[in-house]
Amino acid sequence: MKLKRPLKALMLSAAALLAAPIYAASNHGYAVDYIQGEGDVKGLKLAYQYHIPNEMLPLQHARLYFESSFNIWEYGKHNKHQTNVVLAMSPVIQYPVFNVKSMPVYVEFGIGVSLLDDTHFAGKNVSTHYQFEDRLGLVADLGGGLYVSAKIFTLLQCRL
Repeated sequence: MKLKRPLKALMLSAAALLAAPIYAASNHGYAVDYIQGEGDVKGLKLAYQYHIPNEMLPLQHARLYFESSFNIWEYGKHNKHQTNVVLAMSPVIQYPVFNVKSMPVYVEFGIGVSLLDDTHFAGKNVSTHYQFEDRLGLVADLGGGLYVSAKIFTLLQCRL
């Protein structure tokens, strides 16, 4: 079943999610990401994150979390419009690299798997519903459980 405006529905869901309280001391977190893809591809990602306690990690300052996400991508103008729904799971490692005015900045990297709703999207044939999801980014810790980040995601074919 395809929604008429899934990106708008997802944005409203994201707004409702942002209205929920943030539990900075909890191992559970969430993320709402806007995605600007190649060309006219736009999207929104809602993610649940489980953060592994730091005392369980071998690296003293590293952070590790597992992220499950629901993504909706849209492509094209109103008369030639496509939507693709993506489910993804990825382990992510963050490591502090520098501070900006006592605000820690982390480098983030991870590789996970994605399941795409459609193999033809944005004029391309990605050939399979299963993809590897690579990520690399910088994350600024604003404190109080709030973060700002810039990330690059790539999808690579996964032939099973």
